[in-house]
Amino acid sequence: MAEYVITQSFSNIGNRNDVRMRVVNKLSEEEYGSGRGNLASKYTYYVETLGDGNRVFLRRPANLYNGFDFIVCVESIDFDGNGRNRPKHEDIFYDLAIKAEENYPEYEKLFNLMNDVYRCTNDIDYTETNKLSFSSGLPCDLILAVLKWLFIEQDIRYWNYSGRDMLWNGIKEIE
Repeated sequence: MAEYVITQSFSNIGNRNDVRMRVVNKLSEEEYGSGRGNLASKYTYYVETLGDGNRVFLRRPANLYNGFDFIVCVESIDFDGNGRNRPKHEDIFYDLAIKAEENYPEYEKLFNLMNDVYRCTNDIDYTETNKLSFSSGLPCDLILAVLKWLFIEQDIRYWNYSGRDMLWNGIKEIE
């Protein structure tokens, strides 16, 4: 079966359902496969370009093959020292804790940008993100772009439950 590569941007403005449905509607256009393994249709969606030129991308199907589920990945990033390019929630929590300890006033600015992503009030403002300065951890634009997609993934996967709130509540505990 074919492997498809798509470059697509998705606005983060609206309510959670607006954002979720933009993605679900795009995923619903995929060609179906005819079985597992090489018979499955496979998709890579390049959805964000970071300041360093690396891209955030989604892989489908995900490991568990749960409907519209996808894996969020980042080019040229190794989250665990073993080549894992897929961030886990714990990776984000750890990085944010380091940033909060390093420079809390700057972390508050990052937190406000994360809150905008969580609430779907703005698209990511990379100009504002580039003004943030931390000497350790992941770039702030990477954090925001990954969070956007982890939030969307959680809204899709946990459609009838709390969705993005699970991840957001973990972030709020860092404060």
